[in-house]
Amino acid sequence: MGAGTMVLVAGAMHGAWVWDRVTPILAAAGWRVVAEDLPGMGRRRGADADAVTLDDWGDFVADLARAVPAPVVLAGHSRGGLVIGEAAERAPEAIAGLIYVAAMIARPGETGMEAGRDPGRAPPQPAPVPQTAMLPTPAARDLFYNLCSKADAAAALARLEPEPPRPLHTPASVSWARWGRLPRGYVECRHDNTLSLARQRRFQTQAPCDPVVTLDTDHSPFLSAPGALAAAMLRMGAAFTAS
Repeated sequence: MGAGTMVLVAGAMHGAWVWDRVTPILAAAGWRVVAEDLPGMGRRRGADADAVTLDDWGDFVADLARAVPAPVVLAGHSRGGLVIGEAAERAPEAIAGLIYVAAMIARPGETGMEAGRDPGRAPPQPAPVPQTAMLPTPAARDLFYNLCSKADAAAALARLEPEPPRPLHTPASVSWARWGRLPRGYVECRHDNTLSLARQRRFQTQAPCDPVVTLDTDHSPFLSAPGALAAAMLRMGAAFTAS
């Protein structure tokens, strides 16, 4: 009998492919693994991708959680943390726990842009929602893959895609009564150039996580240290499904 199901959600401008090296390790430990592209991304990208909302993503992942064998653990990387929070709000009864991998955590009513600001800086001023997709920048190599091999970084850069503009600017619909009651674990990445360690720990302060595992990796441990990332996820999955 398997340990349960892990539903894995990629971060901004990335697709389900990011989990390709982690999935076999989780599966070998008895977990069923579901990694799907979100609506508007990868295989699900369409002409209306710019219209995709955070609600669309939350509904999609919540439906996955309800459809797969229990117990279910959701894991989200980077912006994917916002998505698993929305899914947990919609279907807390179907979810045993949440794993945040160098991920954003938004509190009730907070947007991803607000949640992800640097500690010590003034909150950002409200801004109109962009009308066009976020595009990968020339700095993506140093932001995402600074500890990855040249070959892995080059392959990943070639797969980056435009990010729908609305979700990061949408207030989270999560509540402490539903999303907030689920166990949360956090995999923090010490050498992350996208979300600094201070920012990752700010998320954990605002929404406490236990356990917390620190990896000496960049923002992409699924490429730079997939074994260590999988080990951390297995530890958390076991803790969330022990009862």
